[in-house]
Amino acid sequence: MTDLGTRPAPPPTGAARRAAPALAGYVAVRALGLVVLALWSAARGSSPHTLLTARWDSLWYTRVAGPGYGYGYGYEVRLPNGDVHSDLAFFPLLPWLERLGEALTPLSFADAGLLVSTLASIAAAWGIFAVADHVYGSRAGFCAVLLWAVLPVGIVQSMAYSESLFTALAAWSLYAVLRGRWVTAGVLASLAGLTRPVGAAVVAAVWVAAITSYVRDRRTLPAREVPVLRRALGMVLAPLGAAGYVLWVGRRTGKGPLGYLDVQAGWRNGFDGGYAFARFVAGKFTAFPSALAGAGLIIGVALIVWLFVVCVRQRQPLPLLVYAGIVTALALCASSYFGSKPRLLLPAFPLLLPLARALARVRPSRSAAVLGGVAAASAVYGAFWLNGSGPP
Repeated sequence: MTDLGTRPAPPPTGAARRAAPALAGYVAVRALGLVVLALWSAARGSSPHTLLTARWDSLWYTRVAGPGYGYGYGYEVRLPNGDVHSDLAFFPLLPWLERLGEALTPLSFADAGLLVSTLASIAAAWGIFAVADHVYGSRAGFCAVLLWAVLPVGIVQSMAYSESLFTALAAWSLYAVLRGRWVTAGVLASLAGLTRPVGAAVVAAVWVAAITSYVRDRRTLPAREVPVLRRALGMVLAPLGAAGYVLWVGRRTGKGPLGYLDVQAGWRNGFDGGYAFARFVAGKFTAFPSALAGAGLIIGVALIVWLFVVCVRQRQPLPLLVYAGIVTALALCASSYFGSKPRLLLPAFPLLLPLARALARVRPSRSAAVLGGVAAASAVYGAFWLNGSGPP
């Protein structure tokens, strides 16, 4: 017994037809966000293309895609306060794909990154649907995809950032785990580990699912019928991407296996259990206007924790809980870039499944009204956000 879910897998053509309404809804929401961004940017005299492809992290990715990682510690920016920002902090899969896109098409590195992100966001939406449909049914899958699309920072899904690519790889790896396709899950987890540091969450999900399913199979099946080789191969493959890059950075910097942590320290980024974030929130309560923002942050964190508790109570499959828990913990407990936390939580799509199940139970007209209203608000907020401080 290898299937960790509840439903048989549909044939490929049937799976595409089953996912088509969710994907159409997703594309519509993203199109709405881009139209609003274009109108808002035109009113402000800014370029939506520049906002999507040539600011913040997207510049670092295209810099890696072009000349590659710099010599020694990589390309570095030294700030007046002494911080050192190195391009080695950015994992290589997205820049590799940007370089491939630039070589095969007339597109620039930046535009190739935008194309990769666009295609990856659709693949991510399909993966989210596949996971939710497998566990809770197609209506819940449809609602889960739309909820992911209308998140307040959903505009990041349309930027030349790595969140969409990572979410696609993570979602399909988790789906492979639920189907008991261990080698596929391991390969996708390895690629996720080449995309973002939080790829460790996908690796952990694969490992926990493989071990627990093996223990269960040993209890319920004759020993000769317990599959071992493919499960073990998936476990071996899963960490290779992240481990390979981290070890390469350690060798490149001369700092050994933990050299990547030194690179992150140059960005003042690390894991402190949430202490710095708690201080940041507490600091908001020094004046009335900022106190409202502090209260909003507390409510937001409480909502995220509550959603995870509901996921546990609803007995989501263990790999989904492990994955969502680690992504959430790493996002909330990072010691810097507090404005990035909503963006860092984008891949934690299992947290949306309780809301998706609730929406799936109400009348379609009511759920459409709710999702439509939130989509409009998200589009406006995304345009405002990118034309302001935007994602750090």
